[in-house]
Amino acid sequence: MKTILHLFLHTLAIMIASYIIPGVTVPNWFTALVLAVVLGILNTFLKPILIFLTLPVTILTLGLFALVINTALILLATLIVPGFAVAGFFTAFIFGIVLFFINAFFSILL
Repeated sequence: MKTILHLFLHTLAIMIASYIIPGVTVPNWFTALVLAVVLGILNTFLKPILIFLTLPVTILTLGLFALVINTALILLATLIVPGFAVAGFFTAFIFGIVLFFINAFFSILL
């Protein structure tokens, strides 16, 4: 039950962030749900590998390169999820940051 609630909150966060940021297109709730699942899978399996491979750069930039990895995963999700579109790298960067803060707010509420 808790997993379904988290999935719903991530879907809601994606819809809110796409409404706030121009250049991010999420046409409906189903696309947001699929995007939440895809981003969850990418963050679970691919992100740790990428962070490990780029560890020296991540240490040099004091962890800020992790934001670039997060942006790359969002751009990868645009290729996987039909209907989800992001205007460019900077838009995906801002989308990732806003999505983080919305999810953090929802986590505080729980």
